[in-house]
Amino acid sequence: MKFSAWMLFIPLWATFVYLPVAHWVWGGGWLAQLGALDFAGGTVVHINSGVAALALCLVLRGRKERSMLPHQLGYAIIGAGLLWFGWFGFNAGSALSAGSLAGSAFIVTNTAAAAGMLSWMLIEYIRFGKATMLGAASGIVAGLVAITPAAGFVNIPAAMVIGFVTSIVSYTAISYLKPRLGYDDALDVFGVHGFSGIWGALAVGIFASPLINAAGTGLAYGNPGQLEIQAIAVAATFAYSFVVTLIIAKALDLTIGLRVSEEQEAQGLDQALHDEAAYHI
Repeated sequence: MKFSAWMLFIPLWATFVYLPVAHWVWGGGWLAQLGALDFAGGTVVHINSGVAALALCLVLRGRKERSMLPHQLGYAIIGAGLLWFGWFGFNAGSALSAGSLAGSAFIVTNTAAAAGMLSWMLIEYIRFGKATMLGAASGIVAGLVAITPAAGFVNIPAAMVIGFVTSIVSYTAISYLKPRLGYDDALDVFGVHGFSGIWGALAVGIFASPLINAAGTGLAYGNPGQLEIQAIAVAATFAYSFVVTLIIAKALDLTIGLRVSEEQEAQGLDQALHDEAAYHI
């Protein structure tokens, strides 16, 4: 994607996609009035951005040569560690105070991330006979994404289930759905953030406990209606984000163009667009 197009895409997407959905859920909008629960951003952040990534991938079209391996695995692991640490502020901080709710959100965030990591490694071991660090990092992120909407509503056993299941969901999307549909998602944003966000948002409707937060009661505690509300929130966010992102991307593509030339792609965008490189050998 051209840097100039990216610099225009970001403020347009934030204005016309992110902010409306944030208002729906957190600003007293129609999903908030419906009773949708999203503690730290399952619909607002993860489904929203994951589905937008899919729309943008479809407009941009795939690269000629695709490498899905990180250029430096060590950096990827450092990044996963920083994410895991930083996510405590993301989720526990959404309690807006240093109290019992923040403490509960902190604990279930760590629990879901660990369960997601173990689940992804187990899937790899069953399928290939080996567990990888890259898979572990993917499971960590999937677990963190899935627990985000539920962090202030669920207990530790629920967090374990949410984290364990989400790696199965995201792994399936990446390994089977992506090859079938043929979209080129280098960082699997749709597969991890999109699908784990969907599962996490729905899981709130199943596992939300009034003992953790009086604002939410899920199916497991006698309120099946909450799951229906969560499903509506998921569907609305998915549809709105996909359609409006598609419109923004198409408009930019028809005006200034989204994609770099074949020569620039072959040279590499660091060199072609910014005249610099990460390594000089």
